[in-house]
Amino acid sequence: MSTPRLTKPTIAVLEVLLAATDDTPAWGLSICRDADLGSGTVYPILDRLTEYGWVSGREETAPHPGRPPRRYYELTGAGRRKALAALEARATRQVRRGIRRGAAWA
Repeated sequence: MSTPRLTKPTIAVLEVLLAATDDTPAWGLSICRDADLGSGTVYPILDRLTEYGWVSGREETAPHPGRPPRRYYELTGAGRRKALAALEARATRQVRRGIRRGAAWA
């Protein structure tokens, strides 16, 4: 499959996923908060990135009294490589055009 379109919302979601760690995993509403996007934007992006094989999701297994289980999202190995390469290529194009000085995710 080809590379997904890197719109500003998609980039914001990818940046949140790139910043996630095992200690601070990303789940749906945390991605919405950190990317400053609504759930109607974030969840379709996550679905598309999953279809491209860039993202995988898993249900929370730890006890979660008083709330539904969270669904954690993470970049796959290939997804992380492709996301970094795509974001770096985009940043390079923007630098050539004089739009941006450097990448925040590097």
